[in-house]
Amino acid sequence: MSTRSHDDERLGELLSALPAVPAGLVGAAQELPRTRHELDRIVELAEADAEFRRALVDDLETTLRTGGFEPNRIVIEELRRRFPA
Repeated sequence: MSTRSHDDERLGELLSALPAVPAGLVGAAQELPRTRHELDRIVELAEADAEFRRALVDDLETTLRTGGFEPNRIVIEELRRRFPA
C-alpha cells in the first residue's frame, strides 16, 4: 500500500469518526449566499434612495417587508449596524 493510499484511508477513518453536523448549521450555511445577496441589494437601495434609507432607520422590519424582503436575524442585525438610528 502506498503512503498516499494509507493517508487517504486514515483521513477517511478520522472523518467518519466525527459527529454529524447539526441540521441547523447545514441549513444556515445553505442560506448564507442568498442572505448576502439580499443584504447587498438592500444596502444598494438604501445608498441610492434617501427616503428608503430613512424608512429603514425609522421602522426596519416593516420597511423590509414592504420592499419585498423577508427580514431575518442576520439581515436585521447587519442593517442596524450599518444604518444606526
